[in-house]
Amino acid sequence: MEERPRIGFVEVHSENFFHDGGAALRTLERARECYPVSLHGVGLALASVDARHDAHFERLAKLVERIEPEFVSEHLCWGAVDGVHFNDLLPFPYTGEALALVAARVNALQDRLRRPVLIENLSAYVQFRDAQMTEAEFLADLVCLTGCGLLLDLNNLYVNARNFGTDPMDALERLPMHAVREIHLAGHTLTEYGLIDTHGSAVCDDVWALFAAVRRRDVCAPALIEWDTDLPELDVLLTEAARADHIGAVTDESEGASRVCAA
Repeated sequence: MEERPRIGFVEVHSENFFHDGGAALRTLERARECYPVSLHGVGLALASVDARHDAHFERLAKLVERIEPEFVSEHLCWGAVDGVHFNDLLPFPYTGEALALVAARVNALQDRLRRPVLIENLSAYVQFRDAQMTEAEFLADLVCLTGCGLLLDLNNLYVNARNFGTDPMDALERLPMHAVREIHLAGHTLTEYGLIDTHGSAVCDDVWALFAAVRRRDVCAPALIEWDTDLPELDVLLTEAARADHIGAVTDESEGASRVCAA
């Protein structure tokens, strides 16, 4: 590539860089010289009751020290039981007991990294009768208990609302917007079972409307457009990023680049 794309930051999955050395890590270090980096985790499973996190914490802490990212984030999910780790981000009932567990894990992670982390709302395809609060209420309480930030995934929020027959704008209103530090946008797929968060298409108009509503609340967090499958040409991704920028993403004049990114 003859010139660097005018993007605001680079986001990668943390676990892909837990090894020592290698071409991938060197490439990430080179990217860090040009752009802020966001480390996005998929493996901690913070809501798992019996998950052991010490080794994962240490590998993540080593990567954070090496890369010095702008953000470190994880999903609000569970994914391990009886020593078996599932390759998925699984939902759980939002109860007081679960809140205490997740808050303790988030505090432990932040203490080890010596920095706040961002927690992302999940796309979930089941609900629980035992739930004592909504996801928005759970996240608001988690922010109060830990001081963590939020990675607000607007496509996840929209998919959940559509699948469960609720109003996505109402869910947005109930979230602690002051804690939002990063935003994800993505496409989804309509199936016979409902909407699936697939990251394989353009952002739909309804999700763009949610993004505009967030910007109207003076939330200036950088935004990432996730596109993981059926990848189009780079120009298509940059056009999507330009649309987000047009809606109201903040431009850092000192760096001369929009804080919107497509990946």
